[in-house]
Amino acid sequence: MQPAQYQQFCDLLERRSGILLGADKRYLVETRLGRVVRELALPSMDELLRRLLQQRDAVLEKAVVEAMTTNETLWFRDEYPFTALRDVFFPEAIAAKKSKLRIWSAACSTGQEAYSISMLASERKLPFTVEIVGTDLSSRVVEQAKLGVFDDLSLGRGLSPARKQQFFQRVPDGWQLNAEIRGRVRFQVSNLLEAPTGLGRFDLIFCRNVLIYFSRETKSKIVEHLANALVPGGILILGASESVQSLSDRFTTERLPGGGMAFRLKS
Repeated sequence: MQPAQYQQFCDLLERRSGILLGADKRYLVETRLGRVVRELALPSMDELLRRLLQQRDAVLEKAVVEAMTTNETLWFRDEYPFTALRDVFFPEAIAAKKSKLRIWSAACSTGQEAYSISMLASERKLPFTVEIVGTDLSSRVVEQAKLGVFDDLSLGRGLSPARKQQFFQRVPDGWQLNAEIRGRVRFQVSNLLEAPTGLGRFDLIFCRNVLIYFSRETKSKIVEHLANALVPGGILILGASESVQSLSDRFTTERLPGGGMAFRLKS
């Protein structure tokens, strides 16, 4: 891939997905696009780039964006957000006598975060309904998340043996979450660059380890979309190295038990 082609590709990827690539990512791009070339039986990388940059092939563009999306996830990732959910935000909802708590797992990948939240809701036996929405840019991972089926390798990444025994059953393709856990969660494709439609408003939003991939301008745009999707006083939880400071003045900052921060939308 020539330098000019690489820059054109980076510009197109940022417009379509917000992902910002540095000059040192050319090998990563060539590796991932090589898989697309093979999967779509294209004659060469040059042909893929030619078709892509013409911006006339929606199927190819979708395949390329999905190939470039990072889908790194695990169960109860970093632990402290789930500790805060159990010890702070669930009790807040109980005290407020809520009848329903709505939670958005943004950039949910194959669903481990959304399903971890659902497991926690089952363990706490809450006096209100918990409704979880998981979204991702990639239709491929969204369809996988909907199945709620995971292999042994996936289950070994952060899931305790006790939870595996309690919440999963053996199926031919691996292990499937039980109907109660899956029933709290719905998944759909959504691009964080666009204002969410059809999702409603949420009491909590998990959007973790996502902003790090974007430019400052794009981060500000995404945070504005997230703020608009929260109810007044709603909570935004980002990754450990992420913050809304300098991006938005619509939040106050709260320290979470066990480390980390949360951002509460001002009323």
